[in-house]
Amino acid sequence: MSGRQVDRRRLADVVLAAVVGALGTAVAAFDDGTTALDHALVALASAALAFHRAAPRAVLAVATALGTAYVVHAHPGPLSALPVLGAVHTAARVGHRGVAAAGGAVFLAGYVATGPGTQHVAERAGLLVGWFLCAVVTGLADRNWQAYLRQTEQRALEAERTREEAALRRAGEERLRIARELHDSLTHSISIVKLQAGVAVHLAHKRGDEVPPALLAIQEASGEAMRELRSALRVLRADEPTGTPALLVERARAAGLTVDLTVTGDERPLPRAVDLAAYRIVQEALTNAARHAGPAKVRVRIDYGTGNTGAPTGVLAIDVDDDGAADPDRPPVPGTGLTGMRERVSALGGTLSAAPRTEGGFAVRARLPLVEAL
Repeated sequence: MSGRQVDRRRLADVVLAAVVGALGTAVAAFDDGTTALDHALVALASAALAFHRAAPRAVLAVATALGTAYVVHAHPGPLSALPVLGAVHTAARVGHRGVAAAGGAVFLAGYVATGPGTQHVAERAGLLVGWFLCAVVTGLADRNWQAYLRQTEQRALEAERTREEAALRRAGEERLRIARELHDSLTHSISIVKLQAGVAVHLAHKRGDEVPPALLAIQEASGEAMRELRSALRVLRADEPTGTPALLVERARAAGLTVDLTVTGDERPLPRAVDLAAYRIVQEALTNAARHAGPAKVRVRIDYGTGNTGAPTGVLAIDVDDDGAADPDRPPVPGTGLTGMRERVSALGGTLSAAPRTEGGFAVRARLPLVEAL
């Protein structure tokens, strides 16, 4: 909260206390027999409202004690309850329902016990009971409304963060796809051109013939093209993730997702493509669980080729399960994330299963050979 917002709230609290104090003092001035002590009690009870945000229960206690003392001493009208009503509302607003109701009951007891005229006091007491009930109910309603607004804001922020992460992930995957295509097509073709030009130059030198300038130009240009292509590939691959699945799990926990991580086998450095695929699979599975599973528990199991998860030895097994709301009778339509996972696993010669579980929830099963695809 900024300093300007704090100053505005403090000013609003002071204004509230001043308005209630002015009303209470004005009403007290029209009552016969009002003394300086009565005016002091009204002023102090009203002034306490200026601190209701910092200490709502203390303000309620002070306002109730001073307000009760005032009605016992001066026997005023119902408007004398204004400071206590304000304190009851603010206490209920922050969740102290029992304390708020007790404060109102103490004031009403003092008002009824000392008021002259049984029927007249009963009518006024009934009016005050309605006021105090309204103060408690409106306080609780305001508290629920504020909680709803906070939850809505958090959901909006989470949705925005998820959209940004998905966009960045898709952009990164597209850059890596382009890098792979360039590497697999252009690099191979340019290498063949450079190799053939080099062989031709070598044979010309061996026979003692003059090397054609065009052949030398082709050799030099192909070498320069290879260097520039490698630089472009480094730029395209510059955003490859440097984290680990364990780091992704920690981030998911920090975001409020309940996640358990189990790692079996000899955790060790993996081939670059396998490591990247494993990172993206866990990332996408956790993102989908956070977005679609609801308040579910997620289990992440990674096996480094021991066969403990049922996969053959020498295969990296990744299992991500949740007990969320997915229904096997209504399988989801594969989106960009699931499609990207499947393409990445297939490129490595592995297998992927991503579908609702029979017992409910969603399961992702990935099996990646622990050798980098050629």
